Amino acid sequence: MRGADVANGSDVLHGFPHLDTVQSAITGLYRRLSCDGVRAYDMSIAPADVAFSDQDDLHLGAQRVARALVRHLRLPDARMIVSFREMHHAASVELAAGPEYFIELNDRFRTHRRDIGAALAHEITHVLLHRLDLAFPGARPNEILTDTVTAYLGAGWLLLDAYREDSLTSQKLGYLTPEEFGYVLAKRALVFGEDPSPWFTSPQAWPAYLKGRDRALQDKRQQPLTAAGRSGRRTYARDRRFALVDENSRAIPGAPYRFQGGPDGLRVTFPCPCCHQRIGVPVRGRVRARCALCRAVLDCDT
Repeated sequence: MRGADVANGSDVLHGFPHLDTVQSAITGLYRRLSCDGVRAYDMSIAPADVAFSDQDDLHLGAQRVARALVRHLRLPDARMIVSFREMHHAASVELAAGPEYFIELNDRFRTHRRDIGAALAHEITHVLLHRLDLAFPGARPNEILTDTVTAYLGAGWLLLDAYREDSLTSQKLGYLTPEEFGYVLAKRALVFGEDPSPWFTSPQAWPAYLKGRDRALQDKRQQPLTAAGRSGRRTYARDRRFALVDENSRAIPGAPYRFQGGPDGLRVTFPCPCCHQRIGVPVRGRVRARCALCRAVLDCDT
């Protein structure tokens, strides 16, 4: 199984180019685990549990961190055998039937031990997804799924903290951009009331998180939610008028919402700002909607 990608000394991609896949991954996670299953991961892994100093024995330290991540990701039966070798990617994992899984880490981690936890978090999440039988078609979408689940279940802050960049060098682990990691971590923080700021040691991690958080907060201000801004409300009202008189105007390119007819009149569907499952409500003014997947309660003005 191909593992965590690494950008080392090359240009780091920024922005939100994988956002659609990330949002689909969050939806898929809720569908597979259920709301209660996701909420069982209410605490992120603690920095002390994955700390790795230069004085630690390389192999014993890697096994210790792997065990901590196995416990955090609720994989009590999975034993990880960690080794090191020269390879192009940061790491890889052999996904067999278990109960033992073999993880190989890039030799560079022999001297970059602070990032061993980040590489292991991605690989052990591969094991979790394998056991859950949750996968996306295609290698890259599946890796984006893995990064997203790692972050949403409380271990992905390690991957964002492994991002470092200056005028001479750069390093990033994983397939998401730094801002996309920040987006997923912020989505998690909004659900669980977390503040990840004390965990970051990389100077670049916190600014990337803030950009991701800004994008996550936009999800909570989409139409037809009452938190949408004045400009968005005007645009929504215009689109609603057209939809009421013209069936061909009910799918609005670029808008998060869609109108559709029904036996009880016009309805609007839009993605839940928490889990991105689509929700449908009648067009009749102020309504309160409850997402059947993640149980978020949403105030809407339809």
